[in-house]
Amino acid sequence: MDSGGYNSVPAPMVTGDRGMTAGLRVVMAQFNATVGDIPGNAEGILSMAHDAVRSHGADIVVFPELALTGYPPEDLLLRPSLGTRVERALEHIAEAMPEAILIFGAPRVTDEGLVNAAMVLDSGQVLGQAAKQYLPNQDVFDEKRWFVPGTATSVFELRGLPVAVTICEDIWHDQPAVAAADSGARLLINLNASPYHLERQPERRERLATLARAHNLGIIYVNLVGGQDELVFDGGSLAFDGQGQECARALRFDQALHPVQLDADGNLVETELAPEPDEDALAYRALCVGLRDYIGKNGFPSVVLGLSGGIDSALTLAVAVDALGADRVSAVMMPFRYTSGMSLEDAERMADGLGVEYRVLSIESIYDAFMETLTGPFGDRAMDTTEENLQARIRGTLLMSLSNKFGSLVLTTGNKSELAVGYSTLYGDMAGGFSVLKDVSKTLVYRLSRWRNREEEAIPQRIIERPPSAELAPDQKDEDSLPPYEVLDRILERYVEQDISAEGIIAEGYDREDVLRAVRLVDINEYKRRQAPIGTRITRRAFGRDRRYPITNRWKAGD
Repeated sequence: MDSGGYNSVPAPMVTGDRGMTAGLRVVMAQFNATVGDIPGNAEGILSMAHDAVRSHGADIVVFPELALTGYPPEDLLLRPSLGTRVERALEHIAEAMPEAILIFGAPRVTDEGLVNAAMVLDSGQVLGQAAKQYLPNQDVFDEKRWFVPGTATSVFELRGLPVAVTICEDIWHDQPAVAAADSGARLLINLNASPYHLERQPERRERLATLARAHNLGIIYVNLVGGQDELVFDGGSLAFDGQGQECARALRFDQALHPVQLDADGNLVETELAPEPDEDALAYRALCVGLRDYIGKNGFPSVVLGLSGGIDSALTLAVAVDALGADRVSAVMMPFRYTSGMSLEDAERMADGLGVEYRVLSIESIYDAFMETLTGPFGDRAMDTTEENLQARIRGTLLMSLSNKFGSLVLTTGNKSELAVGYSTLYGDMAGGFSVLKDVSKTLVYRLSRWRNREEEAIPQRIIERPPSAELAPDQKDEDSLPPYEVLDRILERYVEQDISAEGIIAEGYDREDVLRAVRLVDINEYKRRQAPIGTRITRRAFGRDRRYPITNRWKAGD
């Protein structure tokens, strides 16, 4: 195999033709890659490819974008040995692949620079590559930092069928599909690493159906699956015929093989449509997969979290158990004088019900020791949020100590609404390695908790029904210092996720005082969010990779 770079191949077609007599079987391989593990990913590609041929009679097996390196590899793409490692893996795949056509994503070094490529191999021979033409540089994407764009749509004759190959963002632009149709392609295969967010799949389906109809072109869309840091990929690979009819649909959030059948004339025919879960089910599954892969790919044996008797820690515990199993999860109740008997009872009941290891560690004596030490500096100053934050910081210290001793990763339990307005304590309840609910608003926390309880009561109903409280002061309620969450979350969605101005939100009918207060809290708490652990992204715009605001600035809402 030539270890040099391959340029994008426009028409005339590159041929891997043994004749198409009885139709073709294309298998969409939803692959869960691990970023940076090029040898391991190569073995995974080979294993799934052999399985696709053996179990499904595959003629063509299609893997996602950058399957060989995982996505996004970020600045690993700048490592000097990248090209050598990729070429070594390509040689290994070519030598060990089955008698079929493989299409998979890999970065390739060309004379023009590094390209985000789709490799096309037939029975161990490299037919060529297609280079991604449109490099996204918005939301969570920074591809222009690493890649140069391809300049042409690549068309290959595969088993007698002219097939165009494009990558991810290319499908959202018309030019690649126009070029494919003009070159005589009958099928367009698109490799993807498209992250999940709420309501994402309907957008994909509408785009694919419209594009297929417009160009009378069958489209096969293969998507990555699995978690990578804060991103989670949902699979859900799709196929549409030239009339825009859905012919195949793969499972969501599962590494799996899904066949697509073409008839003798190269037309897609309906094969199998996997069931489509509702949005709450998908959001919950996204949280589970994001956590499972973060723990698994980073080699943590277990997790530990503080269980308060409130709804956020309850949902976090349920997700952790569903993602990892009860034997890898431990929960700690750390009561203080303001902790209610109800919280103690509900926390114990939930931990027992889910079968996790459970400890009760009082913070009363630790708090008293701190306060005795601070008596001199504090003098006669009145109690305020300092003492509330101290409680949270003691709890954070205990959890981190358990983490150090047993190797468990600490899960923080705060939600997106709290993170947005700074209703959290640095080095306290924000102390930990992964935030399961970081991109889950408080109102969605309630929805997902009810969804989780649909068949069995994993979360005691009393936890869902009681007013939310941090229990850091007598008779404390969240709404003593915040607008009601159903109002706050609608304001935050507009300001954080939709970038609507304060005045624009007020014009929609929201109370001016509530809006200005919420917006101000979001703006002044950027410094806290910069120090928060990462967590799974499930909305269109999350804190972190998506929303990047300066900490030091004098922008004022309403100006």
